[in-house]
Amino acid sequence: MDLKASKLYSAIFLSLITLSLRSQSFISPLKIAPALSANFGELRNNHFHSGLDFKTQQTINKPIYAAENGYVSRIGVSPTGFGLSLYIDHPSGYTTVYAHLNSFSPQIAEYVREQQYLKESYQVTLFPEKDRFTVKKGEQIALSGNSGSSGGPHLHFEIRETKNQDPLDPLLFIGKIFEDTRKPEIRGLAFYPVKGKGVVNNISDPTYININHSKTGEALPLAKHIEAWGQIGVGVKAYDRMNGQNNIYGVKHIKLFVDSVLIYTSKIDRFSFEKTRMINSFIDFEEWRGRNSFFMKSYIEPGNNLPVYDKVINRGYIDIDQECDYKMRYELEDYYGNVLSYPFVVKGKKQNIKPILPCQNYMAWNLDNSVVGYDFTLRIPARNLYSDFCYVHTSTPSINYYSAIHQVHPSPVPLDNQARLWIKLNADTLARRENLGIVEIKKTGRSSWIGGEYKNGGVEVSIKELGGKFAIDIDTVAPEIIPLQPEKWVSSGKIRLQLSDDKSGITSFRGEIDGKYALFTHDIKSPIYTYFFDENRLDKNKEHTLVFRAEDGANNISEYRYTFFY
Repeated sequence: MDLKASKLYSAIFLSLITLSLRSQSFISPLKIAPALSANFGELRNNHFHSGLDFKTQQTINKPIYAAENGYVSRIGVSPTGFGLSLYIDHPSGYTTVYAHLNSFSPQIAEYVREQQYLKESYQVTLFPEKDRFTVKKGEQIALSGNSGSSGGPHLHFEIRETKNQDPLDPLLFIGKIFEDTRKPEIRGLAFYPVKGKGVVNNISDPTYININHSKTGEALPLAKHIEAWGQIGVGVKAYDRMNGQNNIYGVKHIKLFVDSVLIYTSKIDRFSFEKTRMINSFIDFEEWRGRNSFFMKSYIEPGNNLPVYDKVINRGYIDIDQECDYKMRYELEDYYGNVLSYPFVVKGKKQNIKPILPCQNYMAWNLDNSVVGYDFTLRIPARNLYSDFCYVHTSTPSINYYSAIHQVHPSPVPLDNQARLWIKLNADTLARRENLGIVEIKKTGRSSWIGGEYKNGGVEVSIKELGGKFAIDIDTVAPEIIPLQPEKWVSSGKIRLQLSDDKSGITSFRGEIDGKYALFTHDIKSPIYTYFFDENRLDKNKEHTLVFRAEDGANNISEYRYTFFY
């Protein structure tokens, strides 16, 4: 055996030992039959899913256990996102995350409440001292819930590398708790001619083909012949399956072969949060936005540097330059080694390739780009685009808004970070400019408040993708505060208020009793804000005055007052 081969086998051996140690060290965070509603790397809106979603039997308050010895390094409380969450650092160099919880263990809950009153905020991010909350493997730390941006009761569980907080696939650590013999399922193929360089079936636009299945579930051959010439890319729509579950999951490992040559492979075992928006280059973004359908591209755009690619030839682009059959094959594999192989043929046939038309606003992915007009400005910093494109802008007058309506490109284009958008007011005569904001006008005609700040006779705001219609609107209506059965507050031991806003949304609120901060809890899924009577902070047998204030995104403020005896 030569030295190179010896080093390779040694690296593989060490990798297998490392994976074995991981799987022996960590345990499941639940003690019920393990079942997943989502896996690691699953495709989501603007991000990859960063952990495993454990089913909790469609209910809350299932005990949650520490997956390994360690200490609580971070605690989160938020009405959105992870809701109630715990982070535990472990001696092995990993951090486990437990999210969408309903409650913490008593000692942690007491600490959180103290900090919320100290910071006078329901939403907090806390970093306890290293030795404050040490935990043992299998120790109960919380109860499961449905808090934050959760679509139903479950536990979101992550394993991160502590030094950089990159999420890793938890199946690398606890995969042994599941049994899975089901292979992935292919749903469709897409063919993408490169503009000015390729063509598919005599057209320059993408071609999408759904893949049908037999009664036994086997994928059938393509129902449409594909003829191509020049340079093209290919994409696949596919999902994974698991034993005993009806859910669909993300596919971990994708390979594309052309005439038995591997030209593309991607594998999602880890990523960094700072690059998670690059999912919008990993997928066909326009198809996702237009038809809510995930096609995964098997080619890499120049502005995409996700660390999930390996063994890619010519960035995954395929040159069809011979009049012959190009025998292609997708191999889709899950964590457990279940593989679906799907062969298909692209027939090379000479066709006219349409030249690229002249472009007035050409934008390069690696340069600063801007469009400047008397009533509109768009500035996109360099490396915010994933590929070059020709920007098109249109505007129409409007009597319903305080500016013209601007169509910022006719089709969706993702941005890796953000761009700055400025729109001019029709007439800069309003007394309260702070009530102004930019809205996005949906296809239904309804508008969604984005916000922004007054600047030089207009409003400026950041946007994270192109393809929408934008205009300036105004919000002069303050939030509405409705007390819910105040006559029962004292007997029930809690104050409940319903808070809503018709346009710009609630941005801040504050409750006070007798001039002192009162902790109101809330969750994004409900308009109800709740205060639980606290005997340690509220004197008994006296009259108290509640004052609750709320502010929206256009600086409108409401106040509610109520006097009660407790």
